[in-house]
Amino acid sequence: MPGPLSHIRVLDLSRVLAAPWAGQNLADLGAEVIKVERPGKGDDSRAFGPPWLKGRDGKDTSESAYFASANRGKKSITVDMSKPEGQQIVRDLAARCDVLLENYKFGDLPRYGLGYEDLRKINPRLIYCSVTGFGHTGPYRERPGYDFMIQGMGGLMSITGEKDDLPGGGPQRVGVPVVDMMTGMYASIAVCAAIAHRAETGVGQHLDLALLDTQVAFLANQAMNYLATGEVPGRIGNAHPNIVPYQTFRTRDGDIILACGNDNLFQKFCEVAACPELSTDPRFATNGKRVENREALTKLLSDVFAKRTTHDWVEALEAAGVANGPINNIAQVFEEPQVIARGVRIELEHSTAGKVPLVASPMRFSETPLEHKLPPPTLGEHTEEILRDVLGIEPAQIKRLRDTRIV
Repeated sequence: MPGPLSHIRVLDLSRVLAAPWAGQNLADLGAEVIKVERPGKGDDSRAFGPPWLKGRDGKDTSESAYFASANRGKKSITVDMSKPEGQQIVRDLAARCDVLLENYKFGDLPRYGLGYEDLRKINPRLIYCSVTGFGHTGPYRERPGYDFMIQGMGGLMSITGEKDDLPGGGPQRVGVPVVDMMTGMYASIAVCAAIAHRAETGVGQHLDLALLDTQVAFLANQAMNYLATGEVPGRIGNAHPNIVPYQTFRTRDGDIILACGNDNLFQKFCEVAACPELSTDPRFATNGKRVENREALTKLLSDVFAKRTTHDWVEALEAAGVANGPINNIAQVFEEPQVIARGVRIELEHSTAGKVPLVASPMRFSETPLEHKLPPPTLGEHTEEILRDVLGIEPAQIKRLRDTRIV
């Protein structure tokens, strides 16, 4: 069954992660996504290795695992956009596409005649999505922006990590490029909304997504904590700023996460932990009081958790309906029965690496289930197909374009 966006064709001029993540989402939803890459080098992330995908012989290929994480479902065409003939190929593709994704620095694409104002003249229905570090307005718009620096500028690292006076204290970045991925997610939502708007009006539009905007937006409750009180949140490690206990604890043989999101769950926990007196102690009887007396309660619960193994705690808390979980490493994640049952790990046949393990889209549809068909493409793998089938270029002309290194 066709995916929900099977009627949409996307021209993906982006590279590395934020906008490519949006392109992968759209591909997962059924869109035809044509990824334009530089001849010879391609997307920068093709060189982000090791690790590399393994070939059929078990040896490393030249395909990076990083590139594979954000380019499933796409077709790759190589075009030299620095040359007028290459620019014309991109314009011709844009005329036949519904959506264009790009993450060039502000002002770069207009120099090639590929800015939004240029392309809307040939395709008024085009939804042109720009992803940059700081957006297309404001004093920083010409600055380059990268996930790590935006995690710092946007406040995320100021609330991530242990307190400065504790072992391991100091600001920490999140373990994955979360700003890039969240910007890609917001871009995906914006594109889908623009598609819906175009269905009603027939008109495309320019979407201006910025990493810094995204980072500030998903400060979420921490931003509101500051705006409501004027008090600047700090780093509190694995604790929650507004809920207690909602953190990690050391067990006899490992670590566990306890998440008591309300007073009822805290009472249930205390019963399981054989410390019912804590749930009636005036210092801890309500969440507000537990937040005020966080340090005292944490010390008491640390002693409680140290008496039993992680497995024992998980089993007992699960039976009582108290939210909890072990801290898995990545290998253990893919061994979780729930992860296996949900089919999160998939395999697709790759032209050079054989069967490649990948992570499926988490989006599930009852009427238009997603179907993963295309693996991450090799560089220029679909160049001839796209020139022939999308643009209608004759074989002799395609050969000339190759010979002159336009493609």
